[in-house]
Formats: sequence, C-alpha cells, structure tokens
Amino acid sequence: MGHASVSEQSMISWTEAGEERSARWQSENKSAAPKRVVIADDKMTADSAFRLASEGNALLWRGDYQNARQLLQALARRIERKPRKAATSPLDAFNLHRQAQSQRARTLGMLLVEVDADYIIALRRAPDIKLACNEAYGASTGPFIVSLREILGLIGAHEWRKNGVEIPALNARIHPYYGVFSPVRGEYLNLIAEAPLPTTKLAFDIGTGTGVIAALLAQRGVEKVIATDQDARALACARENLLRLNLRDRVEVIEADLFPAGKAALIVCNPPWIPARPNSSIEYAIYDLDSRMLRGFLNGLAEHLEPKGEGWLILSDLAEHLGLRTREALQQMIADAGLKLIKRMDIKPTHARATDETDPLHKARSAEITSLWRLAAR
Repeated sequence: MGHASVSEQSMISWTEAGEERSARWQSENKSAAPKRVVIADDKMTADSAFRLASEGNALLWRGDYQNARQLLQALARRIERKPRKAATSPLDAFNLHRQAQSQRARTLGMLLVEVDADYIIALRRAPDIKLACNEAYGASTGPFIVSLREILGLIGAHEWRKNGVEIPALNARIHPYYGVFSPVRGEYLNLIAEAPLPTTKLAFDIGTGTGVIAALLAQRGVEKVIATDQDARALACARENLLRLNLRDRVEVIEADLFPAGKAALIVCNPPWIPARPNSSIEYAIYDLDSRMLRGFLNGLAEHLEPKGEGWLILSDLAEHLGLRTREALQQMIADAGLKLIKRMDIKPTHARATDETDPLHKARSAEITSLWRLAAR
C-alpha cells in the first residue's frame, strides 16, 4: 500500500507535561485528526471519559493497555444505553441507523494510543502488533497516533487472515486481508455453484475482492478466469488466495476499473448492494453511492459479452426493503443497458443478522433475498 508523503500527512498536536508535542495522525477511514486532546490514564472514570469523548475531546491513553480496552467497552455500553429514536419508515430506520453508527464510530474513535516507529505500543500489557501493522499499513514510516479501535481492527483482521474463513461451496478456506471484505455471507456462493455455466472457456470476475468467486468458477471447470479489482489490498489478497488454492495458472488477477480488455462468454459481478455513501474502506463492498459499480457493470456488460454469453449479477434486494431502490428501477437499469433477463435464481440469507430481532433494520433484513440474475444482450 502506498503512504501519503509527509507534506500530505495529517498531524495531531497536544500538550503533555507542559510541553507542546505533535505526531503523524493515522486513520484508515480518513477521519480528521482531533483538535482537542486530553491525556488520560487508569485514574479516569468511564463516565468522565464518555463525557469528554462525546464533546469531541480525544483521550490520548497513557495507562495500562488492557484497561484502555475495557474503557472502550464501557464507552460502547454507554452509547447502547442512549434511547433510540423511533423510525417512521424503513428508509428512516436506515438513515437513523447509519447516523447512529457514524456517531458511535466517532465517539469510540476518540480513545487514542501512540505507536512508535517499530510498531510498538509502549504501554503496560500491550500486545505485539508488528505483524498486524505490517500487513495493514506496510513498512513503518515513523511513529504515529491512532485510535485504539483501529488497532483492535488490525489485530482482528490479522487473526482472520491467519485462520481464514471456511467456504463450504469451495470446500476450502479463504484468507481475507485487512480492508478486504470477507466472504462471510456464503449464500451467494451457493447460487454461483449451482447456476448452469454457459461456457468453460473464459470468464471475467468483476471486483474480485478476496478472489472467492474466481476460485469457485475455476473449481467448477472454467479453464481461464480473469479477475479484476481496483484496490491494491484486494489484488494482493486475491493473488495469495488463488496461490494457496493452486489456481494461479487458471486465474489471472489484474488491476482494472470493472472490465478487462476483450470479451467473455461469462461475466460475473457481485457489486455492493446498498446505494449509500461508505464510511470506511471495508464498507466499499456493501455501500456504493449512486449505485456506481452496479450501473457501470450493467452499462458495460453487453459490449464485453461474447454472442450468446451471459452476465451474472449477484445482488441482495435489501436496498428495496429499505426504500433505497425499487425493483422497477433495477429492471429499468437492466433494460436501459440493452440487456434482457434469461432467468433469476433466489436464495434467502442465513447470516445471524437476518434473525436478530434487536437489529434496527430487522424488518428489512428478515425479508431480504439474494438473487443471481442471468442476463444476456438483447
């Protein structure tokens, strides 16, 4: 991953022991460096930490690392206790949910730690984060200040990457990188495993992410798959996964915005399914402002398909249940792109959220269907 040059880098400043200090500010979701910084340690109560963080004060932690983790949990509990506004419609529920999520992220992001040039946190009982930081950020470019929440995210991602995610449709594990969406929702893979292949010669996988769809197509007997992505982490992640699965000779991973050059008889795409603004890099797999990727795929599909070729669009209808897009609008996009529907295959999601009644979006999630749209040029 590239790093910003020093001139572009955002800095954070604070006063400590009567001295003015500053350091590089690190934020994966590009949030601005906090303007007000308070030094905090084990003597600070959760209530006063919550008050300070809610008012926009960052807490630079100088106490025990494990106590900071517990404080973060205590802050999260205080956020959960706040009464929720009642939503008047599914769209209102979605907007309130996103607003609450972003407010929660902002408040929890106020607890900060200092990381030195060797990726060491010089706090009592701090874990070794070198490997996790190297995987996510690349080689160190000097000391920085970062939210504890981001550090916990790096550690979690490192575990996911090390252990991998079991993919029943592949009968293998996929190892997601930090910032690359993990294929935890396997239902769409079952659709890809079952849909009749129009060809076994050449397929394109558009927006490959971890490489899971490309791997599945190759495993189903497609002789050559070209997988594309724009994200440097996704490209590296897909290449490594395909290498682990011994499929690198059949799958070529290339950097491209949507389509590679040429035509194929099968083109598969699983775009983000919610037309809204993503708040962090990982959210680009779920949220897509103005349906940019969906429109781009549909509008470019006909010219990249071989005669009698098929485009497989994998899409959840959650946006329809939330009032963010109508079925008619999607069908219109398909028609406007010069495409027709051959057949649609549907499956109900089985992930935990679909049955969680405390989820503010439960009504929409419980009605959600994921579909594979088999499309052809008209």
